[in-house]
Amino acid sequence: MNQKIVVAGLGLIGGSLAKAFRKYSDCRVTGIDSDPGVIDAALQCGAIRRQATPEDLNAADLVFLCLYPQADIDFLKEHASALRPGCIVTDVCGVKSFLSPRLSEIAEKHGLIYIGGHPMAGKEKGGFANSDADLFSGASYLLVPCGAPRGAVDLMTAVAVELGFGGTVVTTPEEHDREIAFTSQLPHALACAYVKSPRCPGHAGFSAGSYRDVSRVASVNESMWAELFLDNREALTEELDTLMGNLREIRDAVGSNDAEALRCLLREGRLIKERLGEA
Repeated sequence: MNQKIVVAGLGLIGGSLAKAFRKYSDCRVTGIDSDPGVIDAALQCGAIRRQATPEDLNAADLVFLCLYPQADIDFLKEHASALRPGCIVTDVCGVKSFLSPRLSEIAEKHGLIYIGGHPMAGKEKGGFANSDADLFSGASYLLVPCGAPRGAVDLMTAVAVELGFGGTVVTTPEEHDREIAFTSQLPHALACAYVKSPRCPGHAGFSAGSYRDVSRVASVNESMWAELFLDNREALTEELDTLMGNLREIRDAVGSNDAEALRCLLREGRLIKERLGEA
């Protein structure tokens, strides 16, 4: 694959994409970032050929928007007229019902092709310094075509394969956001609530895998995650209500010393997990 690619935003995901393209493809990658230090680091390690120029935008076959949701919209509004008609624009954002219609509208106005994307990979710590060419190895890549032609979707599927993703899942903005509210946003909210216990500072020596598993994603970028939570507030609120209801049932069984009810609730959780066939 030999494509001209611009990556806007060289944080964890954007930086990892740039490094993965360099390692696994013949694509020519240029980058954009508001931090000159990040641009310097990306140049020094060879993740990008250069800071993207207006000429690079005009020649691009594929543009990755790797910014915060509103910043993605603002970037495309500002630069859409510089992109050639037929250029594919994609994002890596964790919300789609808010973002995709807005990006689709801008793309359509300028003759561009928009396909939503969401690499299901990450780390507790963000930024270019933590980016990794192999971050996506075996991961799922969610594609949200939003009416894009089949050829463009096929190209994005080929990109995912070339970068080492384990497979792609094609979905809609609405289904994406419902599932992500449960699989990603709810665990982050739970982890943040969990570590706010007054017991947390004294956990050393008393904790092992359970503490690490629940607390791991509490190290959030609060600015980004607050924006993601609020852009998906309906689906996330529903998941939070469900979780709090389930916790309330367990709390009530414990508080009333009802061993049979507690065993039943714990058994229900175990059986659901076992039916899914997951470790």
